[in-house]
Amino acid sequence: MKTLKGAATPLIAIIIAFTVGGLLMFIQGANPLTAYQSLFYNAFTTSDGIAKSLGKATPLMISGLAVTVGIRAGLFNIGAQGQLIAGALASAWAGYRFTDLPFIIHLPLALLIGILFGSLVGAIAGLLKAYRGVHEVITTIMLNSIVLQLAEYLSNGPLKEEGSIIARTPAIEESAVIPDLFGLPLGFFLGIALAAIVWWIFKNTTTGFSFETVGRNKSAAWYSGISVKKITVAAMLVSGGLAGLGGAIESLGVIGRFEPAFNAGLGFDGITIALLARANPLGVIPGAILFGGMRGAGPNMQFDAGVSPDIVDLILALVLFFVTAPLIARWFKLRNTEQRSVTSGWGN
Repeated sequence: MKTLKGAATPLIAIIIAFTVGGLLMFIQGANPLTAYQSLFYNAFTTSDGIAKSLGKATPLMISGLAVTVGIRAGLFNIGAQGQLIAGALASAWAGYRFTDLPFIIHLPLALLIGILFGSLVGAIAGLLKAYRGVHEVITTIMLNSIVLQLAEYLSNGPLKEEGSIIARTPAIEESAVIPDLFGLPLGFFLGIALAAIVWWIFKNTTTGFSFETVGRNKSAAWYSGISVKKITVAAMLVSGGLAGLGGAIESLGVIGRFEPAFNAGLGFDGITIALLARANPLGVIPGAILFGGMRGAGPNMQFDAGVSPDIVDLILALVLFFVTAPLIARWFKLRNTEQRSVTSGWGN
């Protein structure tokens, strides 16, 4: 019963978002039924469409997991985009820089370097939060801008492919390419395994319990002997590492290099997916598949139904709005309750 209740809000948010999107298509003069039929047919019924949808879903799933880890520890990691970009660029560099390495060494090394750079960006925000009290939303937004500009500079300067007219790195070596499995992206199955591992850690380990305790009540965690500062840094470290891994899989398994335009918005979509999943690691999987399908088949819907190219972004934005509205209302309700309690206490 509790699981069904928890799934109700995301499902309602999706239904409302698609309904509003359909009304806007109708106003535009397009047939929303034709548009949605094209979207879901091209995303989930053909072999090529499924492979493309799952490929798009993979970095979204892992970045959603990154944000989920932060939320469970009481941290809102807005910086998944910057951490993902850091991992994507670093892994692409490792993918083309190291030559003559066997697949069994080169691919894990490139993935590890992506995780390392993503976790480094996350750790900066965690350290500032834990030891200087700087809010993670502020620092992660600032770090997003820094990383994005640095990646743009490097991919259009020192790391730019020779002779290219656009900002991008050289293609990675074959030994660093993530292969497909039965015609489907191997990274997707890795993402599912990671989601199961994260769920199991929160469900069955003392580390997961510590993260949850700090996220629910820092004072109670401190009184029980948990180091809030260490958990804060660790949570941002893990969150950044997961986002970096998502970027690494995008570079090594989808694009084959780092190109800034192909990574735009992946981390921000991960925030929406984590909220849609209600910070449940397993709930991230269907959310990422839905978003991946919409991202992959959006151009088909635009062509078949004649809708605006921005309609997919609009629907995803509406999903985020409707899924967060109850959370914001609940937060204000709790704040008002606390203020009334304090006021009545002073009057006694």
